[in-house]
Amino acid sequence: MKRILAILTLVLLQSCQYLEKKVPSESDLLAKEMKDINWQEVDEYPSVADCEKLKDVWQRKQCFFDYMQTTMEQKLAVDTLATLFPKLDTIQVKVTVLPDAQLTFEPQFPKDSVAYDTIKIDSILHARLINFPKVNPAIKRGIPVKTQFVLPVIIKSE
Repeated sequence: MKRILAILTLVLLQSCQYLEKKVPSESDLLAKEMKDINWQEVDEYPSVADCEKLKDVWQRKQCFFDYMQTTMEQKLAVDTLATLFPKLDTIQVKVTVLPDAQLTFEPQFPKDSVAYDTIKIDSILHARLINFPKVNPAIKRGIPVKTQFVLPVIIKSE
């Protein structure tokens, strides 16, 4: 009986060592988790209603970018960009999708570009791309986030 009590006491003393292990603090766990997150990628890309039915991530992403490019080209086709700037066939447009689903558009020109009236192009772009169809923001860890991307918008095709 004494032997059994001695063994039980020894087992209890050794098992207490497991209880004494230091638990990482909440801030340490948060710091590690933040370090492990790839902030350059989103879990879900922005989307529009027409692309929501697609299950494949790649197809859904491609559908969204195709939709954005086509919609911008259609909205800009009714303007005089091609007439005002006959040598301009494509504009690179930086699109920002904010977490609240608002969109901003900013034409991108080469740094040494003086051939075009960038202010006029920017003005036309903003005037034509109002009332843009609803875009759902990108999602990162269940939270809507801001995303930016540049799309080529064809002004005229020959």
